[in-house]
Amino acid sequence: MKIQPLVDLGIFHSDFSLIKKSSAKFKQINRFVEFADDLLKDLTPPADRPFTVVDFGCGKSYLTFILYWYFTEILKWNVKMIGMDLKKDVIDFCNATAEKYEYKNLSFQCGDIGSYNENTPIDMIVTLHACDTATDYALFHAICRKVKFILSVPCCQHEINNQFASSNFKVFSDYGLIQERFSTLLTDTIRAELLKCSHYQVQIMEFVDLCHTPKNMLIRAKLKENISPTDQKHLANVNKLMQEFSLVPTLYSLLEKNNLIESN
Repeated sequence: MKIQPLVDLGIFHSDFSLIKKSSAKFKQINRFVEFADDLLKDLTPPADRPFTVVDFGCGKSYLTFILYWYFTEILKWNVKMIGMDLKKDVIDFCNATAEKYEYKNLSFQCGDIGSYNENTPIDMIVTLHACDTATDYALFHAICRKVKFILSVPCCQHEINNQFASSNFKVFSDYGLIQERFSTLLTDTIRAELLKCSHYQVQIMEFVDLCHTPKNMLIRAKLKENISPTDQKHLANVNKLMQEFSLVPTLYSLLEKNNLIESN
């Protein structure tokens, strides 16, 4: 696999052999491409415009570059990719790298997820370890724009852990590690249910082995072609969880504020 920008980014040596300390990162981005390939294998891309992908919280953009290579070199699609991150020096480096290799339809923007304001359609949103509520903002953008495909690997789910309180299940709070891990599962369960009530087909899957990263769950979602009235039962599940554990999740608040779900 000779992807030249990954040499610049410290994944490969100049002879394209894998740098040992980067093996876990390479395993993650390579696995992400496998999930993307499985999700898109039967899709015919738009004929009148590029297939547009946004990577929110792209960081050094290992994932963004390997996905761009996958779309252009493997699928041979007309693709437009945008990476967003808060760190200007990282964004400048990524833009310079894309320009160096003449990746004309790959660009990077400095800013938070909420500042993304391009009006062109987005076909796919990806996130790899977007921290805490950054994942919620990415999912909110996907729901608002009716983005057809979502691949998201969450990270650092602090919000629910900090809110967590339950009289019926107080035993969880007696053990900090147990509460933290349960809160992680609770966070992504709520995200999945909110996506389902927003008319997505959703799977939560193991991303990579735990030895490569402890943040190893992936949310994979595809917008349904036909809206079902039963989708709303998932909102009822969220409301029950929020009531039981005294929660106000960011994704729920964003959807409620924008009248995309019915308030409890």
